[in-house]
Amino acid sequence: MRHILIADPDPETAAALAESTSRRNLELVVVQGADATLAALEGKEVDLLVADWHLPGLSGLALLDAVRARSPETSIVFCAAFGTVEDAVEALRRGARDFLCKPFAPEQLGLAVERALDSAKLVRENRTLRRALEERTGPERVVSSDPRMLRIAKIVQAVARTRSTVLLTGESGTGKTVLARAIHRASDRADGPFVEVNCGALPETLLESELFGHVRGSFTGAIKDRAGKFEEARGGTIFLDEIGTSSAGMQVRLLRVLQDRVIERVGDSTSIPVDVRVLLATNLDLKAEVAAGRFREDLYYRIHVITVEMPPLRERRADIPLLAECFLRRFAAENHRPIRGFTRAAMAVLEGAAWPGNVRQLENVVERAVVLCEGEDIDVADLPHDLAAAPDTSNIGPESLLAPGARLLPLKVALEGPERMLIEQALRSFGGNRERAAESLGINRSTLFAKMRRLGIHEPRSSPSSRG
Repeated sequence: MRHILIADPDPETAAALAESTSRRNLELVVVQGADATLAALEGKEVDLLVADWHLPGLSGLALLDAVRARSPETSIVFCAAFGTVEDAVEALRRGARDFLCKPFAPEQLGLAVERALDSAKLVRENRTLRRALEERTGPERVVSSDPRMLRIAKIVQAVARTRSTVLLTGESGTGKTVLARAIHRASDRADGPFVEVNCGALPETLLESELFGHVRGSFTGAIKDRAGKFEEARGGTIFLDEIGTSSAGMQVRLLRVLQDRVIERVGDSTSIPVDVRVLLATNLDLKAEVAAGRFREDLYYRIHVITVEMPPLRERRADIPLLAECFLRRFAAENHRPIRGFTRAAMAVLEGAAWPGNVRQLENVVERAVVLCEGEDIDVADLPHDLAAAPDTSNIGPESLLAPGARLLPLKVALEGPERMLIEQALRSFGGNRERAAESLGINRSTLFAKMRRLGIHEPRSSPSSRG
């Protein structure tokens, strides 16, 4: 059954609206003021609100924002006896479905109601499909038995139902996006949209338009008004990945959103309120970026309310079998492959690999193995050759190499451990300054870069000084 809420201060007008919208399989509720309107939305799904623009208690725009905050899936049609074109345009920009001027013909209202109900139905169907897909695939589940990850899970439970901004840090591929989705799904905004934006993938001009929208004529190619990602995320969560790469201008605009919860479209000075939860992620050391003048200090402290650092996969090896099995089940189902599991030898290779690409690399390796495997179990031959040929040497030192009974390794592999330790020690000693670290090691800077890439070395997080 469809639920329609009619809000008009004039009882006769409200009755006429109810009469013109009455039909089978519709439940009508009539109220007269803003407080009664908002109360009627609490704890109940309302498909359509037909409201007078001058409702007692709240202005039309204030009512619109309050309704969107409480019930983002409710379609809204405004009616006004003394509305202006500017009122109608602004209401539609803020999310109203239609704006009718009184008096109007019954068929005009009927058409507006029909379109608004169709829109509400589509939104609810999308929500139902999204929930069913998530329950079937579960890609946002955090799979781990590692103590650090279990502590992170507790933090997620504690912050999920708050409005606090959360900053997720860690190397690329550690699962920051998965954690952001887990926070959204555990929040009271789970039925709202989850909008993800990679801030490092777009140039500054396009990124600002993508996030905040633009008005027609604001730049070449802006042929019509367009809402941005912040407006799309109303009532839900927006996830800004690679926030450390954003420009100075972008940082100023983001700071205002976090402080005032309003945005301005590119080329426009009108402030638009947005009710969104903001999650951010970076693989950079933002404190060092602030010291280097590349990241605003005031924005850093604004987003540094709750910080969660995702550990690299090499530091939680007990999770590798759990994650591998989880990925195997998912990809086997998606590709209709009757794969039972991994051989012991294949799992040993997975557990011993270096994983510079972290969980994302493991996911890709398992997907490839599922597709290429010709037997019932994934074996070493189904894994990438370089993965099986290059065991993790991050913790191999001279003592373990020379210990009685130690397994002999190829010279190139055996030297990777000590080489890694020396490079990491040099970087720590000079606060992440690559030029000075290279000089102390007796190599040039380009050689150091190449070795860091080959060994999967990332700059130390505690870097008090500048970078080279």
